[in-house]
Amino acid sequence: MKRMWVGVAAVVVTVAAGAVFVGLRTGDAVAEQRLDLAHGGLLYVDDSGRGRQDDRVGPACQRVDVAAGTLACLRATAMPDQAELVVTKPGAEPRSISEWGLPSRVRVSPSGRLVGWTVFRSGDSYLGGVGTFSTTSGIFDLDTGNHYGSLEDFALTVDGKPYPAQDLNYWGVTFARDDLTFYATARSAGGTWLVRGDLRGRTLTAMRRNVECPSLSPDGTRVAYKFRTGDRWRLHVLSLADGRDVPLADPAHLDDQPQWLDDRTVAYGRDKAIYAVPADGTGAPALVRASASSPAVVR
Repeated sequence: MKRMWVGVAAVVVTVAAGAVFVGLRTGDAVAEQRLDLAHGGLLYVDDSGRGRQDDRVGPACQRVDVAAGTLACLRATAMPDQAELVVTKPGAEPRSISEWGLPSRVRVSPSGRLVGWTVFRSGDSYLGGVGTFSTTSGIFDLDTGNHYGSLEDFALTVDGKPYPAQDLNYWGVTFARDDLTFYATARSAGGTWLVRGDLRGRTLTAMRRNVECPSLSPDGTRVAYKFRTGDRWRLHVLSLADGRDVPLADPAHLDDQPQWLDDRTVAYGRDKAIYAVPADGTGAPALVRASASSPAVVR
């Protein structure tokens, strides 16, 4: 389904010396906050629904991500079932996109060039059965201004054959370093796949079943994801080279797109807090930040 690119004048952004200043206009009041995106650290959404970095409070967000100085904030608006994605990139004007739906996932490519997002068009949980939810996932190129539209417009191949089903949903985009390859989840007929996408060819190829909300490791060799058993999810890590699959050391149910803190550690939101766990299946979950969600790493 095609989406409309719109400008939103309610956000004022100034970029200087690696810092991003975001002013959110609500009536006549303007609150200006500072996020330092030039240095390493954890960015997350606090329990008040604001992006936060240490003691710095940023814009209102439900989901946030950052890479190479590009900040993406996905949030609900005052309009029912309306989401807004606000993206700031060093040296460029801020961009906004309006989406029909509820905020779900957002990712920035390692170069900071691409941003991908997911919204719920109906429903609010990926645990629902067939027909209980509908999603839209899209990708935008900040350098060229190319809007790739919905992933539903891409050609999907499953088991080497075209798969033109009408009930397809996609969510959880994650990017490779070449700014052409990405991964996501596809769902149809009650089942899910990890799919590999090619932006140049506008194609999607199913790789493995029962993979949801993938997150590509910084070295590009593994995917952290949610593995579903019944009505519960557990974090796993999948090797893309040999298919080796490892359940991580936190057996608790969670619903989040994980985030790699580094090549050895995976972070995720669960029970209104952020935890981290070793990516090799050893160890135990460690609390990273209470009253927080949507972890992102300033690299």
